[in-house]
Amino acid sequence: MIADRNSWTLTQDTADLRRPAMPSKPVSFDAQPQRVTIDLARTAVVVVDLQNDFCHPDGWLAGIGVDISGAQAPIPVVAALLPRLRAYDVPVVWLNWGNRPDQANLPPGVRHVYDAAGEGNGIGSTSGPSGSPVLQAGSWAAAIVGDLDVEAGDLAIDKYRMSGFVDTPLDSVLRNLRVDTLLFCGVNADQCVLNTLTDAANLGYDVIMIEDAVGTTSPSYCLDATFYNVRQCYGFTTTSQALAQTLAT
Repeated sequence: MIADRNSWTLTQDTADLRRPAMPSKPVSFDAQPQRVTIDLARTAVVVVDLQNDFCHPDGWLAGIGVDISGAQAPIPVVAALLPRLRAYDVPVVWLNWGNRPDQANLPPGVRHVYDAAGEGNGIGSTSGPSGSPVLQAGSWAAAIVGDLDVEAGDLAIDKYRMSGFVDTPLDSVLRNLRVDTLLFCGVNADQCVLNTLTDAANLGYDVIMIEDAVGTTSPSYCLDATFYNVRQCYGFTTTSQALAQTLAT
């Protein structure tokens, strides 16, 4: 069990508060602004918003006329990378928009982002091509796209903001996993991925964005600025090829 990473050994008479040993699994690979070494035993991969409403032709985003090719681009990269990471017991955390049906925890500013004109076509609406309530927990709209495999040991966390740390158990889960390094994949790189990565860095995690495993429906200059800011202010960027090469050896 994942929870066993952070556990005590108990008997009727004693409590051993030492956590289980986690033998180091160091790997080094090319990154920017410099080459990095991480410990895979203390690493998790966070996959952000690769869900139907953002990435599927029948999803909400495509239904309002957005070109989703940028959101679809990282899907095959992530599909190829995750099995390599799972082989080293790196936890996979799926972080998706999954709102409450009553939207009781959503402030007006969040609802405005998805329904700027107040026409009722945003979060919770069933007016999209699929008829599934937009970004609602438990719906087809919020489900991970079918091109990606979710395995039994993976973790799924619903989020309700651009950052996956606000009003969610993400930080508690990661700390119980005893990880300090986070690899970031998903969409949109310049929005939810960047906001979650920024909060992770501010909370003390080491952060690495995998350039070809993220995408965006924004203009290309937004992606360029995102990579620059990650390297300049928060952590590192690398590629799936650089990471896969070191995992293979």
